[in-house]
Amino acid sequence: MGSRQTWPQIKQSDEYRGLLVALDECRYDARTAQPLEGSVVDADEDLVALCSRMQADDSRHCAILFCDGDEATTALPPRARLSSSPPSERGLAH
Repeated sequence: MGSRQTWPQIKQSDEYRGLLVALDECRYDARTAQPLEGSVVDADEDLVALCSRMQADDSRHCAILFCDGDEATTALPPRARLSSSPPSERGLAH
């Protein structure tokens, strides 16, 4: 990983489809706030695993975007979103 690519190229790539992608040096469209390009640092389907690796590698300034192959969507998938409730109120079940 680490190659600079446009966001449309990344979203169309089978390698990243269905994954959360960490982009470094991400450039955004000033008008739409949509990502234009960045350097792929890492990717994973598990947000916690991805963030843990990013923290361990000291890559804390990356944008994390969901790659679903749909040009219009960049939000995190529902299962990757973090709850705003404290862990004690979420009923952490494994």
